[in-house]
Amino acid sequence: MSLRTIENQESNLKNIDVILSERESFEHCGPSHLTNIDWTNPDHRRSVAACLVQGVYIVERDRQENRQSSEALAPPWWKFFQFDLHCELIDDADSCIFGAIYKSKHPPSPHTPSYVVAFRGTLIKGNAFSRDLEHDIHIIKNGLHQTSRFEIAMQAIKNLVGSQTSNSNIWLTGHSLGSAMALLAGKRMARTGIFLDSYLFNPPFFSAPLENIKDPNIKHGIRIASSFLTAGLAVAAKIKNANQQRNNMPEDSFLALAGWVPCLYVNPMDHICSEYIGYFEHRKKMEEIGAGGIERLATQHSISGVFLNAIGKESHEPLHLLPSANLTINLTPAVDFRDAHGIHQWWRYDQHLENRVYN
Repeated sequence: MSLRTIENQESNLKNIDVILSERESFEHCGPSHLTNIDWTNPDHRRSVAACLVQGVYIVERDRQENRQSSEALAPPWWKFFQFDLHCELIDDADSCIFGAIYKSKHPPSPHTPSYVVAFRGTLIKGNAFSRDLEHDIHIIKNGLHQTSRFEIAMQAIKNLVGSQTSNSNIWLTGHSLGSAMALLAGKRMARTGIFLDSYLFNPPFFSAPLENIKDPNIKHGIRIASSFLTAGLAVAAKIKNANQQRNNMPEDSFLALAGWVPCLYVNPMDHICSEYIGYFEHRKKMEEIGAGGIERLATQHSISGVFLNAIGKESHEPLHLLPSANLTINLTPAVDFRDAHGIHQWWRYDQHLENRVYN
């Protein structure tokens, strides 16, 4: 290999580093137009929440790259919106920063958050990747609640909620893996009667990718068959549980979530989260054809969960089972999967967004 070739490769790597740094810089890609936040405006709330999640990504990247003081790129992502970094949430295994709690400097109001608990998603660069990947696998296996990272997050949220007055407004937010953390924490709190405003970007929904089926009749037919199968298995499992005087997943536990309406932000070109679109729309269609009761029962369960319960094996509730949601769909054509799954889309002002409320 010639010296010139080596020099060209080094130059290309430097250019890549510059591009990545620009994507991490608030000055280059942040929503600097949001100088006056209207906390009653859902677009402003979405943008601020997404930026605070980005702040967690970048504070971990700052740690990895040893960027300190004036070289650190993370602080503008929260300081621009008048927040302080209250504390970092650190993984007990690899010491990476997976979350943060921000404290607002805004005057208290019904719509202004006092604190925001934010979680980043998987980082493919740096030494956090392997640990993040472990948690991605835990999501697929419905075992995120068993991880030490989630326990750290849950304890921090409980401590924060317990230390505040009833007038305090605490938000949960996250992206991808981080949205799964926030979703699970929000469900835990909702089951205790505490409903936290939640802004969940590209939340994982792992199932057969039915949204990729172009024929609506085939897609709807598969969903109907799945609902009847799930409901049937759920009834059989319920009868068996009644006979054995046990119930692994009380219906009251699911119904307790009905008053909590998390905000979900999904992109139809992102196969990780796009199934939420069909999940909620199918429930609406089942109501229209008079099968709402079957769908309400099916919504509380997954096929794999009720099957495992029926044969006496332990199962855990999938994250995506929700009775209510405020769903925002980004209909802007994405360049590729990275674009469709990225956090950057959620603070941009030029996106074509569609909002649907399900409760």
